[in-house]
Amino acid sequence: MHTLLISAAELQQLQARGAPVTVIDCSFDLMNPEAADTLFAEVHIAGAQQAHLDRDLSAKDTLQAVNGGRHPLPRRNLVAAWLGRIGVDNATQVVVYDRNGCNYCGRLWWMLKWLGHDAVAVLDGGLQAWQAAGGATESGPARPVAAREFTLGEPLRELVDTATVSARLGQAGQTVVDARGAPRYRGEVEPLDPVAGHIPGALNRPFTDNFTPEGRFKPAEQLRGEWTALLGQHAAESVVHQCGSGVSAVPNLIAMELAGFSPTALYAGSWSEWSRTPGLPCEKG
Repeated sequence: MHTLLISAAELQQLQARGAPVTVIDCSFDLMNPEAADTLFAEVHIAGAQQAHLDRDLSAKDTLQAVNGGRHPLPRRNLVAAWLGRIGVDNATQVVVYDRNGCNYCGRLWWMLKWLGHDAVAVLDGGLQAWQAAGGATESGPARPVAAREFTLGEPLRELVDTATVSARLGQAGQTVVDARGAPRYRGEVEPLDPVAGHIPGALNRPFTDNFTPEGRFKPAEQLRGEWTALLGQHAAESVVHQCGSGVSAVPNLIAMELAGFSPTALYAGSWSEWSRTPGLPCEKG
């Protein structure tokens, strides 16, 4: 069972053995959501299914959502039903990837953990690594698959909401880590949300800092050193990850686990929900 990362070679071995594995392409374009379908149709790993951030990995309205913000999580039962429709059951090894530097596939990795499914791994290096390894690709729509039943389990990762983050603000038991780029964190620019800045007291670790120039996660020892330096006197188990809308925060969460830390929490509403909630404090600088 692969539960964090999988290499292109390891995925090829799984497929050669005929293991029950479902590969899911999460490629997306935040500024042009319609382009996700075009990207998938142009090229994807042979046999892959598609997960569209807006259509499949985010709630369509408040009745379906468990939180606010720009990409609210759908209710767990809705995600389970969608997984069944694309051929995933509780015995399936899931492999998620994108072509965007792990910006989007981590979302589905985390959601599967949240649904109680541990056998999910991120393809390290994404589509580019797969192509470099000579992995088979194809074009066009996803292949039809037989529907299966996916049964919900106890969550394997912690989700926290705005009320919880707000109530614990400034307390030693909570360390917020913001995964957005430094200019957005400092409030110098804000292209997507109504208020610029960050949650008071939050540390900044852009999610891109976890990767090598080749687009793979840095070695575990290097990640541990960098995260230890960032946290300083803050306890690793107190970390709550956030970003703009709960998507690009996940590579930080994965990186901490690769570094040997215990699983940490995700504030999925993130800055997009925080900045839209009346009365909550915001910092700049």
